[in-house]
Amino acid sequence: MIDLAPPLWHRFVMDQPIYKIAPRPLWEAAKAKGQFDGAPIDEADGFIHFSTGGQVRETAARHFARQSDLVLIAVDPDKLGDALRFEKSRGGALFPHLYGPLPLDAVVWVEDLPLGIDGGHQFPGSVR
Repeated sequence: MIDLAPPLWHRFVMDQPIYKIAPRPLWEAAKAKGQFDGAPIDEADGFIHFSTGGQVRETAARHFARQSDLVLIAVDPDKLGDALRFEKSRGGALFPHLYGPLPLDAVVWVEDLPLGIDGGHQFPGSVR
């Protein structure tokens, strides 16, 4: 596993948000609590899984296929500090992992992630 701590990881995100896909009820519970501790898979792995804009569509297809009632959470990586690391994952690609809870003040926006008529998720146009 490669651990790229700031500022080196910053070159990979180039001031772009990172993304988390979550079931709406899990996100609503996080808002009530004041922080997002992750989904069960995150808790089992010991970190919160994120994707870059270039990775998030494949993440949705692989791990959330045909699931509805999801939200897409855009996060400012600069607000996560040293707890954010880019590590090798699927196919050797570097994925953002957060070692700790996601503070809600790092969230830039949250949008619905609806299914289209083809069964795939419909992403906001700002995701790239």
